[in-house]
This record gives sequence, C-alpha cells and structure tokens, in this order.
Amino acid sequence: MWNINRRRCLQTLAGSFAGLSTSHWLQPLVQSMAAETGEKLKRNLIVLWMTGGPSQLDTFDPKPEHENGGEFKAIDTNVPGIQISEHLPKLAQQADKLAIVRSLSTKEGDHARGTYLMHTGQRPGAPISYPSICASLSKELRGSDDTLPNFMSVGGQILNFGIEIGPGYLGPGFAPLAVRAQGGNRQADPNNGDSSNNPNAMAYPSFQVEDLALAGGLNREGHQKRTELWNRLQSDFATRQGTAAALTAHQTVYQRAMNMMNGPAGKIFDLSDEPEELRQAYGAGVFGQSCLLARRLVEAGVSVIEIPFDGVSWDTHQDNFTQVKNLSGQLDAAWSTLMTDLAQRGLLETTTILWMGEFGRTPNINNNSGRDHFAQAWSCVFAGGGINGGQVYGSTNESGMEVTDKKIDVGDVLSTACEAVGVPPYTQNMSNVGRPINIAEGTAIAEILG
Repeated sequence: MWNINRRRCLQTLAGSFAGLSTSHWLQPLVQSMAAETGEKLKRNLIVLWMTGGPSQLDTFDPKPEHENGGEFKAIDTNVPGIQISEHLPKLAQQADKLAIVRSLSTKEGDHARGTYLMHTGQRPGAPISYPSICASLSKELRGSDDTLPNFMSVGGQILNFGIEIGPGYLGPGFAPLAVRAQGGNRQADPNNGDSSNNPNAMAYPSFQVEDLALAGGLNREGHQKRTELWNRLQSDFATRQGTAAALTAHQTVYQRAMNMMNGPAGKIFDLSDEPEELRQAYGAGVFGQSCLLARRLVEAGVSVIEIPFDGVSWDTHQDNFTQVKNLSGQLDAAWSTLMTDLAQRGLLETTTILWMGEFGRTPNINNNSGRDHFAQAWSCVFAGGGINGGQVYGSTNESGMEVTDKKIDVGDVLSTACEAVGVPPYTQNMSNVGRPINIAEGTAIAEILG
C-alpha cells in the first residue's frame, strides 16, 4: 500500500477541489500517482449489507410491465435507459456512479447458508474455516498505522444464524471491531412525512465499541490495573500451554481497541460535531448514522467497513411493499449522501462501495403481499472508486424468474470487489488444513471495473 503520507496528500489535494467537477480527471490522477510507486492503487471498501435479502424487483431490477412488478413504479435515472424503483430517487440522480448487476445467480436460499456464502464465496460445511471477504481484504489493505483496527462492522449486527462468519483461518487479528448503535430510532425514514408525530424520529443513536464499555463503578485507572493483571495471567498460561501465538493475536486486537477507546481516536465515534443538516441528510436511523460514521472511519484510515441493516429488515415475507418503501427511504438517503460526502472530501475515488444481501426475493407475490427467498436471479450493485458507473450488467427475463444474459455467481462478485480495491483475487493465504487458498474464486467483471 502507498506510504500513508502520500495517500493523505492525494486525499487532501482531491478534497481541496470539493465542489468542482473533478470526476473526469481525478480518477486518472489517482491512478497515475499509484503507477509512480510501481504498485496497484489500493482502495477502501464499504459493504452495505442488506440483512434478510432485498427484493431486486422493488429496488434495482423493476418490472413495471409485468404482474410480478408489484405496486412500485420505475423511474428514470440520470443515465438514459436505466430505471430503478421510484423509492430510490436520490440514488437515481447518482446512477452515473452505480454499476447495477442484474444477473447474479447463487444456490443458497437459506439465511444462514446464504449469508455465509456471500461473505466467504464458499458453501458452509467444509472442514476449512474460511474468512469473510472483508477480513481477507483488510489483511491486504492494512497500512503502517494500526491506531485503528482496519476492519470494522458498524451499526447493526451480521446475523449468522448459527454459522460462524469471521476471520476464519486468518486468525483473530483480522476479526472486525464491532461498533454497535445504542438508542435512537432504529428505522427512521427521512422521507416519512409523519415524523412530527414520532418523538424519536430525529433521536440519533450513539455508537459504542462492543464489549468495551467500563463496568459500573470502575474508572479507567482501575480498569488498566485489571487489564495488566489479566495480561500477566494469560501470558503465564499461554507459556505453559504452548499457545503464545494465538494469545498474542487476541491481546493485540484487544489492546488496539482499548488504546483507541481511551485515546483521541475514540472521539471518532461521537458524531455530535457533525453539522445537523448533514446528519439529517444521512437519516436519523441507525443505518443512516452508521453510513456517516463510515465516512469518518475512511477519513481516519480504516480500509474495510461493513454496515449491516439492523435485524432481518429486508426479509419481507409479509407486507413487502410497505416495508420496502420504508427501507428504501433509509437506504436512498444514507447511500446517496455517503457518496456525495465522500466525493466532496476527495475520498470517493479511493473508496469502493458494494451493496448486497444473502439472496434476492421471489418475483411472484405471495398471498400475504410478500416476497419469499429467491437465489436464482437477483441483483447487487457496485459504486465509487474502481467502478465504471452508469451501466447495467446482465439482465433477467420479463418475469424476473431467470437470468437471460451474463450470468454471474458469488465468486465473480467477490473477485470484482477484490480487483476494484486493488487486491488480486488469486492472492493466497495458508488455511487451517495446511493448504494455500485464494481470497476469491471467480472471474472479475471486467466491464464494470474502472
């Protein structure tokens, strides 16, 4: 990765031109500066994880002329010929930054198995403990400054439904730091006109590093003494048991988190110094404020950030259209503002965004006005740095039941993410069974890579 000073210099240069139309020359400048170092440009990655499985027909692959299209209308975007859901109007005006993939086809329609598949590229059940793509990329993208962990999960929780998803054979040193939202309105829709009747509509959540809050009645000095005693006990035990390497990895993660919480870096989680207008633009709910926090983390040098929607929000077996309308309002405000905010600070060119869930939803509408699990033909979206936006890749048939052009699978999605952030997908790590394994198995989608 670049020397951090060089990278910061470029970001400052780009940020100084905020407000100007720089998209036509900033990307070549970034690439040329990377070329001077003899290294491939490496970018940050933000994964917008739609827990529960979002409906492709009600977001990025509308079918307004078919009965499967449902209640929503399709609207034009700022790219001629591309339409998306009427409930994503802000994203529609930034479609030139989006590469919409409508031809994803996978083989897992269960929440647990689908979540594992889309995070690792592998179906669960193998003896190999596969790492998530985020953990693998955080290893490759880490810089020399380890004040902050290089992989954070922000806001909601990744629901693994009993199947472990994490650093796998990479070890605990590459586990995400979990930053969870406390309080606030967890599903505040900034486009909802009845906010005046909801006293919590603009009650922002706060963020707390998971498991690092001090116990009641314990001050930082007392906590430090306990930590020192605990480290000595663990060190003695590890020496006797021959597990020093594993202990060191655990202690490194823990100590890094403690240093961050107790030092100046801990202020990064306090969003109160952000302008009120900007906070409202992101949306007052957990997802919107998590996207704002993600921007701050990118500024601070964190390379990989995953933002899960809270609970199983997108699992719309019942009342699909009411739920998706609300969810889309949150998504539209947060994602569009995130891209604008990053661009104004010169950071969008060095940040790739990936939107996906564990699967899509059935084109046909069930008797409860809902859509069920569907992995045969669905969508994901890439945006930001390293991506040729303003295009749709692949297609489904009139009913949305089948992929008709350019079918891809999860390996292709993860390989594309790798290439976009500047990491070859064939980069290998040694697994827990003693065999080297590629970060991703698939073919990157060359057409959408910038």
